[in-house]
Amino acid sequence: MSKSLRLSEQWFRRGLWLVALVFSSFLIGLGNTLMSDLPKVETPLEVDDFLDMQATQPLRDQMRDARRAERDAETALEQAKLQRDKAHNESRAERETFNNWLAARSVTQSSEQNPEVIARTQALDALKRIERKAEQAVERQEQAALDARQGAAAAQEHLSRLESEAHAKLNSARRKLELRVFLYRLALTLPLLALAGWLYVRKRKGTYWPFVWGFIFFALFAFFVELVPYLPSYGGYVRYTVGIVVTLLVGRSAILALTRYLERQKQVESLPDQERRKELGYDVALARLAQNVCPGCERPVDSRDEKIDFCAHCGICLFQHCGHCRARKSAFVRFCHACGTGTDAQPAHGIAA
Repeated sequence: MSKSLRLSEQWFRRGLWLVALVFSSFLIGLGNTLMSDLPKVETPLEVDDFLDMQATQPLRDQMRDARRAERDAETALEQAKLQRDKAHNESRAERETFNNWLAARSVTQSSEQNPEVIARTQALDALKRIERKAEQAVERQEQAALDARQGAAAAQEHLSRLESEAHAKLNSARRKLELRVFLYRLALTLPLLALAGWLYVRKRKGTYWPFVWGFIFFALFAFFVELVPYLPSYGGYVRYTVGIVVTLLVGRSAILALTRYLERQKQVESLPDQERRKELGYDVALARLAQNVCPGCERPVDSRDEKIDFCAHCGICLFQHCGHCRARKSAFVRFCHACGTGTDAQPAHGIAA
């Protein structure tokens, strides 16, 4: 903020900068909402969109049926194992009873018990047959469960191949979708940036400069914050290429601007002193002088040294003495700070005799 500005003008300028920031914040909020909703213009992609459903659906049905059959076989297997264990226990108990009975019979050697031996043997054989049937039932259910698992595994393997191909297509489609959304964002952002550049060149010092600067802040935020994070990568090539191009463009513009500025300064420094002073803004000249910078050529100058009245680099008059009270004052002020005499009553430059 220039020290030559009036106090009220300083506060007014601060308030206007606040207006610019508030204006830009509302624009940024609107732009952020718009950028967030841009992906909604595209239909969300799913892996099923890239699957051959005529080949996929039968596989999914086969897997579902195989999983159901496996669950049923596992349930039946548990029941069969219980029946087998029960038959095995009954057969073992019956054999132990039979062995005990045979031991008792061998002591008595009673031939009358031969029919009972035959009956007990037949009963034991019947239990063994039941036990064998139970074991066969367990084997059947184990085979059914194994068949169901193998069927599900085969269907899953085939389905996995189809899904792998579909995922590759999905990733490719998503990259294209991201690129399209980025191009949508770019189509909105570039005109804003171009308009902001035009406003900066033509309107930044106009009457409505707070709104101009607010829009400039918004455009810069939209480009560097809203757009750049969505820049496609493709291994970094796009980002680095865009960075190189932007750097070249900005660097070229800066070099050309510096060249034009130096040429303009040379032309200005060749003009007579009075014409150069007219070209300088009142507030700008006082601000530069307060910073120990020559208002004409912007080179360093010791304004506190009372022996220096002219710039040693470009020759412009920096200080002069009041023609009325002889006080040393800035050559750019309109009135003498000691006596209030106007500039019209001052000598052109230098120290009056």
